[in-house]
Amino acid sequence: MASKAPPRIFSPHRRIAARRRMMALQQGPDAARYLIDDMVEDVLERLSFLRFEPKTALVIGDYSGALAPTLRAGCVAVTEVEPGSGFAEEEPYPFDGFDFVASLGTLDTVNDLPGALVHIRKALNAGGLMIASFLSSGSLPVLREVMLAADAERPAPRVHPTVDARSGAQLLQRTLFADPVTDHRSVDVGFRSLERLVGDVRAQGLSNVLADPGPALGKTALARARAAFAAAGEDGRTVERFEILTLSGWKHGTS
Repeated sequence: MASKAPPRIFSPHRRIAARRRMMALQQGPDAARYLIDDMVEDVLERLSFLRFEPKTALVIGDYSGALAPTLRAGCVAVTEVEPGSGFAEEEPYPFDGFDFVASLGTLDTVNDLPGALVHIRKALNAGGLMIASFLSSGSLPVLREVMLAADAERPAPRVHPTVDARSGAQLLQRTLFADPVTDHRSVDVGFRSLERLVGDVRAQGLSNVLADPGPALGKTALARARAAFAAAGEDGRTVERFEILTLSGWKHGTS
């Protein structure tokens, strides 16, 4: 019997477009990249703590370009790929044989997350390690409330559904990673305007890529959104929260 296809929550075409826009925006001198910086720093800390020294590594989605040079400085042969440039995370990889795979900020917008994790595991050598970080449940609570206020009595799909830590742990077990570890951390950022928050969201590839994204906000709805954003803060500053979920696990044996 054929396996059931995963639900189509996200649009692959919108996802690619959002990441290409992100990469263009990242060329600006003041582009927001605090989330990817946090993820890269966390990966390096984990590798150091584990005293794991891979010889080959695959880095997925690191638009900061910081992780690969650091790994190469330790004599690691690194392959870098980017979903916005055509790398398909939900299909079998065209290569394998990696001791380490880092996936940064991309798995929260794939339709088949279990399948994407399976492809990572298959790309690893026996004894290889995966570290995958992405936005999780609890992220962007202010923006969620602001969008609800903007849409008033007719809410539209605008903010992505997300995975929580418990579901992440279950996914690691389901996809046969050994010694799985799941944890999350918060990054809180203050904003002076809704436009600045939206700008940071776009610059970090977090904009709406839902298959059914809902209609654009009109002038009245946008005014409600700005008012709700201001009401959520104090002294002209509203704090938004980004929750980062990190999944890690090993490939044991030859499976």
